[in-house]
Amino acid sequence: MNTKDQKVQISTFEKEVCEGLTTFPKYLSSKYFYDEIGDKLFQQIMALPEYYLTRAEYEIFETHRSEIVQSFDANQEGFDLIELGAGDGKKTKVLLKELSDKGFDFTYVPIDISQNAVEGLVNDLANEMPGIGVNGEIGEYFEVLDRLKQLSDRKKVIMVLGSNIGNLLHQRAIQFLKKLCNAMNPNDLVLMGFDQKKHPQKVLDAYNDKTGVTAAFNKNVLTRINKELNANFDLDKFMHWETYDPESGTAKSYLVSTEKQTVDIDDLSLQVHFEAWESIHTEISQKYDDDIVKWLAEESGLEISKSFADQNMDYKDYLLTKIKSVE
Repeated sequence: MNTKDQKVQISTFEKEVCEGLTTFPKYLSSKYFYDEIGDKLFQQIMALPEYYLTRAEYEIFETHRSEIVQSFDANQEGFDLIELGAGDGKKTKVLLKELSDKGFDFTYVPIDISQNAVEGLVNDLANEMPGIGVNGEIGEYFEVLDRLKQLSDRKKVIMVLGSNIGNLLHQRAIQFLKKLCNAMNPNDLVLMGFDQKKHPQKVLDAYNDKTGVTAAFNKNVLTRINKELNANFDLDKFMHWETYDPESGTAKSYLVSTEKQTVDIDDLSLQVHFEAWESIHTEISQKYDDDIVKWLAEESGLEISKSFADQNMDYKDYLLTKIKSVE
């Protein structure tokens, strides 16, 4: 990443931190959980017994890998496999190995906002699967997708795994899916993971583990503000809190100030005042069923072609096709 790109990212971070902490109610984006420390914490979360999502999607890929990769390129014409928010690629490697073993002509393009994640994944794949063509991209999803669309009209299979779509409420999810649809050519495909509605306690436990790893992950956004913007958040004066509404399927994460306090953010020349028990909303984790996914797709110019589920029906990956461009 060059210095200009770093400055753009830092400026966006400054802008969004300032906006989020000067409005009411306060909020910070969950995308800022991720840096070198945050990436490691999320690796720990994915290994937690309470966090079923990663295991469920991994099971889907292990069980249905042959059918999934065949659906990507049934005519063996070649394609680019583009993953938005690739992370460490653990689950994706199941599909990459299957594609390689079956002789598919493809290039893997992992895209992530985290430079650390992309570079780590590219290096891992160079060692583990040296025969696969990999082109890692760092940046915001749609900036990269627009660039790739201009560079090549080769078929694209776009993957959004880990129920990352769940970080958006439905109307924003539709906006995201519309942009995705408009970045697609008619024969392109999307494979997208959607965490399914289930027992409310199971959802709560997944985002509020007893060992406190998820709390540390949420608090890492405050650590980043301290480190990158010269602030003085005392992490011990904030607690992590999780809620889940089974009617809407919305899980929400908060950092709650345990006392009245003032935080200085020197690089923003900003003082942030907190009342006792005032919250910072940090993350949304939306849950779905087939009807909701069908509605989201139809509103966005897409339709469900196939779906793949784990044995417990906790999680589904949907294969989506483009039916029309949308405004």
